[in-house]
Amino acid sequence: MYLSRFLSLHALWVTVSSVMQHYPSVWGHYDVCKTQIYTEEGKVWDYMACQPEARDMIKYVKVTLDPPDITCGDPPETFCAMGNPYMCNNECDASTQELAHPPELMFDLEGRHPSTFWQSTTWKDYPKPLHVNITLSWNKTIELTDNIVITFESGRPDQMILEKSLDYGRTWQPYQYYATDCLDAFHMDPKSVRDLSQHTVLEIICTEEYSTGYMTNSKIIHFEIKDRFAFFAGPRLHNMASLYGQLDTTKKLRDFFTITDLRIRLLRPATGEIYVDEQHLARYFYAISDIRVYGRCKCNLHATGCKEENKRLLCECEHNTTGPDCGKCKKNYQGRPWSPGSYLPIPKGTANICIPSISSIGNPPKFDRIWPNISSLEVSKPNQANVCDNELLHCQNGGTCINNVRCQCPPAYTGILCEKLKCERDPAGCSQNSGQGATSQAPLLLLTALLGAAGLCIR
Repeated sequence: MYLSRFLSLHALWVTVSSVMQHYPSVWGHYDVCKTQIYTEEGKVWDYMACQPEARDMIKYVKVTLDPPDITCGDPPETFCAMGNPYMCNNECDASTQELAHPPELMFDLEGRHPSTFWQSTTWKDYPKPLHVNITLSWNKTIELTDNIVITFESGRPDQMILEKSLDYGRTWQPYQYYATDCLDAFHMDPKSVRDLSQHTVLEIICTEEYSTGYMTNSKIIHFEIKDRFAFFAGPRLHNMASLYGQLDTTKKLRDFFTITDLRIRLLRPATGEIYVDEQHLARYFYAISDIRVYGRCKCNLHATGCKEENKRLLCECEHNTTGPDCGKCKKNYQGRPWSPGSYLPIPKGTANICIPSISSIGNPPKFDRIWPNISSLEVSKPNQANVCDNELLHCQNGGTCINNVRCQCPPAYTGILCEKLKCERDPAGCSQNSGQGATSQAPLLLLTALLGAAGLCIR
């Protein structure tokens, strides 16, 4: 009896597991750009929005320090131990490997004891400020997916600014201010990410949360990406559909998490006290053992791959797009203006592929799908590309193609191919609900039915 029950439950599990494979998670992974499907005309490609996997972006970073000679060790100098600020017999010497602290030690593998770290010169020129700019450059547009984490070995600085650039370092804007006293340092009231909301998530704040001096367990500074995601996706990021919907419809939000460069501006080292001890200036310096930045190449939802070529990251573009970020249509595929892909509708999104130019239809270029009969494109005007048809450019979500020049969309959808939800008041709620009910309820109904069947078998 027990064996028969076990076999019945095992068969039930295998059945449900195989069925669930056909129901992707409600927010989609966007890890496939196209799949082959079968239609009355034969085998064709079904295109969808896609993006590369998130990865450790520090592997591809170029670091620049300003001033260039700010790293300790040339000439050699002594500094005070971090655990005991009055034990000042440690040495930094750039000519000796065991005593050198070059910038690349901010990015090497940690886990060794003692930790390896970059270190600045000491504050020997006090009261002149000890300012250091650490610039991280990728020569590529990056979309951040996790918290930025900086680990200090010298005590966290009393004052620091994290900045970002979207134009390869030509202009900069603050991401977050850090200080032991925000009002005194930056004339800002102290806040934390917990004080923000969906409506204020883009606010630039000053936090005192990460600016204590020599405390033992106080080495880490965060810039909280996931906490900001959570305002839309929930505290455990289970409702990514809502986040993707907001990223799709709110350019400022999408740009907030997008960078080409980061800059860490160190303005005042950890002092641990109100005043600076001028008799022991070797106590004051900056030292960083680790920087973590996780993200993905921005490919405008037109690629799943991103490769390094000639020390530069490049998207492996699909959907007949090209460019470092897949930001334009290929030659002979400019039949309509380039457009980024869309996360909506959930879970596959909309590819917004580039289509052949009219000038190339007489002698069509090789296209990355199995073409229908080219004569069926039936161009309505000699100098105008088809917006839609019933074979290659389908109107989506139940839309109807009118004379190859426009899609007549259902009431809930809009866009050239009816690819976007029409949410005038609450785009987050719309993106959250679209497609979710059918996707989530079908497996549950199936599971209920199978459980009932299993119960009958067991009896």
